[in-house]
Amino acid sequence: MLLDEKLRALRNREATDTPDDVKNAVAIELKALISSGQAGRALKVGARAPMFVLPDTEGNTVSAEALLKKGPLVVTFYRGFWCPFCNADLQAVEAAADRIRGLGATLVAVSPQTPANSRTSLQENKLSFPILSDKNCELADKFGIRWVPSEALEGVYRNFGTDVGAFNGDGSWALPMPARYVIAKDGTIAYAKINPNYTHRPEPGDVCPVLEKLKAGVGA
Repeated sequence: MLLDEKLRALRNREATDTPDDVKNAVAIELKALISSGQAGRALKVGARAPMFVLPDTEGNTVSAEALLKKGPLVVTFYRGFWCPFCNADLQAVEAAADRIRGLGATLVAVSPQTPANSRTSLQENKLSFPILSDKNCELADKFGIRWVPSEALEGVYRNFGTDVGAFNGDGSWALPMPARYVIAKDGTIAYAKINPNYTHRPEPGDVCPVLEKLKAGVGA
Protein backbone atom coordinates (compact mmCIF):
# COMPACT_ATOMS: atom_id res chain seq x y z
CA MET A 1 0.00 0.00 0.00
CA LEU A 2 1.30 3.45 -0.92
CA LEU A 3 1.92 5.97 1.85
CA ASP A 4 -0.71 8.26 0.33
CA GLU A 5 -3.34 5.56 0.75
CA LYS A 6 -2.40 5.03 4.40
CA LEU A 7 -2.52 8.77 5.05
CA ARG A 8 -5.91 9.04 3.39
CA ALA A 9 -7.24 6.30 5.67
CA LEU A 10 -5.82 8.13 8.71
CA ARG A 11 -7.43 11.39 7.59
CA ASN A 12 -10.79 9.65 7.27
CA ARG A 13 -10.38 8.09 10.72
CA GLU A 14 -9.35 11.44 12.22
CA ALA A 15 -12.41 13.12 10.70
CA THR A 16 -14.65 10.51 12.33
CA ASP A 17 -12.97 9.97 15.70
CA THR A 18 -11.56 13.39 16.63
CA PRO A 19 -13.71 15.74 18.78
CA ASP A 20 -14.99 18.79 16.93
CA ASP A 21 -13.12 21.26 19.14
CA VAL A 22 -9.83 19.55 18.33
CA LYS A 23 -10.59 19.40 14.60
CA ASN A 24 -11.57 23.06 14.54
CA ALA A 25 -8.47 24.18 16.43
CA VAL A 26 -6.18 22.14 14.18
CA ALA A 27 -7.91 23.45 11.04
CA ILE A 28 -7.42 27.06 12.17
CA GLU A 29 -3.75 26.39 12.98
CA LEU A 30 -3.06 24.67 9.66
CA LYS A 31 -4.73 27.47 7.73
CA ALA A 32 -2.58 30.04 9.53
CA LEU A 33 0.61 28.07 8.97
CA ILE A 34 -0.15 27.55 5.28
CA SER A 35 -1.10 31.20 4.84
CA SER A 36 2.15 32.32 6.48
CA GLY A 37 4.10 31.02 3.50
CA GLN A 38 6.79 29.60 5.77
CA ALA A 39 7.06 26.38 3.78
CA GLY A 40 7.94 28.41 0.70
CA ARG A 41 10.78 30.10 2.57
CA ALA A 42 12.34 26.86 3.81
CA LEU A 43 15.61 25.65 2.30
CA LYS A 44 15.12 24.28 -1.19
CA VAL A 45 17.05 22.43 -3.89
CA GLY A 46 20.42 24.04 -4.58
CA ALA A 47 20.87 25.52 -1.10
CA ARG A 48 23.63 24.44 1.24
CA ALA A 49 22.28 22.09 3.89
CA PRO A 50 23.07 22.91 7.52
CA MET A 51 25.53 20.41 8.93
CA PHE A 52 24.62 18.82 12.24
CA VAL A 53 25.81 16.65 15.10
CA LEU A 54 22.84 15.15 16.96
CA PRO A 55 22.35 12.33 19.48
CA ASP A 56 20.68 9.08 18.51
CA THR A 57 18.46 6.97 20.76
CA GLU A 58 21.46 5.58 22.65
CA GLY A 59 23.15 8.93 23.19
CA ASN A 60 25.75 8.43 20.47
CA THR A 61 26.46 11.48 18.35
CA VAL A 62 25.76 11.32 14.63
CA SER A 63 27.55 13.73 12.31
CA ALA A 64 26.14 14.78 8.94
CA GLU A 65 29.65 15.41 7.63
CA ALA A 66 30.71 11.88 8.54
CA LEU A 67 27.64 10.35 6.90
CA LEU A 68 28.11 12.39 3.73
CA LYS A 69 31.57 10.91 3.26
CA LYS A 70 29.77 7.63 2.50
CA GLY A 71 27.26 9.10 0.03
CA PRO A 72 24.06 11.15 -0.13
CA LEU A 73 21.95 11.59 2.99
CA VAL A 74 18.15 11.24 3.15
CA VAL A 75 16.74 13.16 6.11
CA THR A 76 13.12 12.87 7.28
CA PHE A 77 11.85 15.42 9.78
CA TYR A 78 8.83 14.33 11.80
CA ARG A 79 6.91 15.52 14.86
CA GLY A 80 6.98 12.58 17.26
CA PHE A 81 5.80 9.06 18.04
CA TRP A 82 2.49 10.49 19.29
CA CYS A 83 1.57 11.44 15.69
CA PRO A 84 0.03 8.56 13.70
CA PHE A 85 0.77 10.32 10.41
CA CYS A 86 4.45 10.46 11.37
CA ASN A 87 4.48 6.77 12.24
CA ALA A 88 2.93 5.92 8.86
CA ASP A 89 5.60 8.01 7.18
CA LEU A 90 8.43 6.28 9.06
CA GLN A 91 7.02 2.87 8.21
CA ALA A 92 6.89 3.83 4.55
CA VAL A 93 10.50 5.04 4.67
CA GLU A 94 11.49 1.70 6.20
CA ALA A 95 9.68 -0.13 3.39
CA ALA A 96 11.77 1.80 0.86
CA ALA A 97 15.00 1.73 2.91
CA ASP A 98 16.76 -1.11 1.08
CA ARG A 99 16.07 0.47 -2.30
CA ILE A 100 17.35 3.83 -1.05
CA ARG A 101 20.48 2.29 0.46
CA GLY A 102 21.03 0.39 -2.77
CA LEU A 103 21.48 3.76 -4.45
CA GLY A 104 24.28 4.63 -2.04
CA ALA A 105 22.37 6.80 0.42
CA THR A 106 22.17 6.81 4.21
CA LEU A 107 18.87 7.38 6.04
CA VAL A 108 18.17 9.29 9.24
CA ALA A 109 15.01 10.63 10.86
CA VAL A 110 14.97 13.77 13.03
CA SER A 111 12.47 14.70 15.74
CA PRO A 112 12.38 17.15 18.68
CA GLN A 113 11.24 14.40 21.03
CA THR A 114 13.52 12.91 23.68
CA PRO A 115 15.88 10.02 22.82
CA ALA A 116 13.71 7.74 24.99
CA ASN A 117 10.61 8.62 22.96
CA SER A 118 12.59 8.23 19.75
CA ARG A 119 13.54 4.76 20.98
CA THR A 120 9.82 4.01 21.20
CA SER A 121 9.43 5.18 17.59
CA LEU A 122 12.37 3.06 16.53
CA GLN A 123 11.06 -0.09 18.18
CA GLU A 124 7.35 0.23 17.43
CA ASN A 125 7.94 1.10 13.78
CA LYS A 126 10.70 -1.54 13.44
CA LEU A 127 13.13 0.90 11.88
CA SER A 128 16.58 0.01 10.57
CA PHE A 129 17.79 3.63 10.44
CA PRO A 130 18.59 5.96 13.36
CA ILE A 131 16.33 8.59 14.87
CA LEU A 132 18.12 11.73 16.01
CA SER A 133 16.92 14.16 18.67
CA ASP A 134 16.75 17.81 17.62
CA LYS A 135 16.19 19.63 20.91
CA ASN A 136 13.87 22.64 20.56
CA CYS A 137 13.97 22.08 16.77
CA GLU A 138 17.27 23.92 16.46
CA LEU A 139 18.23 22.04 13.28
CA ALA A 140 14.70 22.33 11.91
CA ASP A 141 15.00 26.09 12.43
CA LYS A 142 18.15 26.17 10.29
CA PHE A 143 16.22 24.43 7.52
CA GLY A 144 13.41 26.96 7.97
CA ILE A 145 10.77 24.42 8.98
CA ARG A 146 10.45 25.08 12.75
CA TRP A 147 7.15 26.41 14.06
CA VAL A 148 5.41 26.68 17.43
CA PRO A 149 1.68 25.95 17.90
CA SER A 150 -0.50 28.67 19.36
CA GLU A 151 -1.46 28.62 23.03
CA ALA A 152 -5.01 27.81 21.94
CA LEU A 153 -3.90 24.67 20.12
CA GLU A 154 -1.61 23.72 23.01
CA GLY A 155 -4.59 23.77 25.35
CA VAL A 156 -6.73 21.69 23.03
CA TYR A 157 -3.95 19.14 22.56
CA ARG A 158 -3.40 18.87 26.30
CA ASN A 159 -7.11 18.33 26.90
CA PHE A 160 -6.97 15.59 24.30
CA GLY A 161 -4.07 13.94 26.14
CA THR A 162 -1.20 15.10 23.93
CA ASP A 163 1.36 17.17 25.82
CA VAL A 164 3.96 17.89 23.18
CA GLY A 165 6.17 19.74 25.66
CA ALA A 166 6.37 16.59 27.79
CA PHE A 167 7.11 14.39 24.78
CA ASN A 168 9.88 16.80 23.79
CA GLY A 169 11.20 16.61 27.34
CA ASP A 170 12.03 20.28 27.82
CA GLY A 171 8.58 21.88 27.85
CA SER A 172 9.10 23.23 24.34
CA TRP A 173 6.21 22.85 21.91
CA ALA A 174 8.40 23.58 18.90
CA LEU A 175 7.70 21.23 16.00
CA PRO A 176 9.09 20.75 12.49
CA MET A 177 6.86 20.92 9.48
CA PRO A 178 7.08 17.39 8.06
CA ALA A 179 9.86 17.40 5.48
CA ARG A 180 12.12 15.11 3.52
CA TYR A 181 15.50 16.16 2.13
CA VAL A 182 18.21 14.56 0.03
CA ILE A 183 21.60 16.08 0.72
CA ALA A 184 24.28 15.38 -1.88
CA LYS A 185 27.83 14.45 -0.87
CA ASP A 186 28.98 18.04 -1.43
CA GLY A 187 26.41 19.29 1.09
CA THR A 188 23.93 20.79 -1.36
CA ILE A 189 20.24 19.97 -1.18
CA ALA A 190 19.22 17.81 -4.14
CA TYR A 191 15.60 17.14 -3.08
CA ALA A 192 13.28 19.00 -0.72
CA LYS A 193 9.63 18.37 0.10
CA ILE A 194 8.01 20.36 2.90
CA ASN A 195 4.32 20.33 3.74
CA PRO A 196 2.79 22.54 6.44
CA ASN A 197 -0.17 20.14 6.54
CA TYR A 198 1.06 17.24 8.68
CA THR A 199 -1.50 14.86 7.16
CA HIS A 200 0.28 14.93 3.79
CA ARG A 201 3.76 13.47 3.13
CA PRO A 202 5.71 12.64 -0.05
CA GLU A 203 6.22 9.02 -1.04
CA PRO A 204 9.67 7.91 0.19
CA GLY A 205 10.39 6.35 -3.19
CA ASP A 206 10.23 9.82 -4.76
CA VAL A 207 13.83 10.36 -3.67
CA CYS A 208 15.08 7.43 -5.78
CA PRO A 209 15.24 9.19 -9.18
CA VAL A 210 17.25 11.95 -7.52
CA LEU A 211 19.61 9.41 -5.96
CA GLU A 212 19.96 7.63 -9.31
CA LYS A 213 21.09 10.90 -10.92
CA LEU A 214 23.53 11.59 -8.09
CA LYS A 215 24.94 8.08 -8.42
CA ALA A 216 25.37 8.57 -12.16
CA GLY A 217 27.10 11.90 -11.56
CA VAL A 218 24.28 13.87 -13.14
CA GLY A 219 22.98 17.02 -11.46
CA ALA A 220 19.61 16.29 -9.81
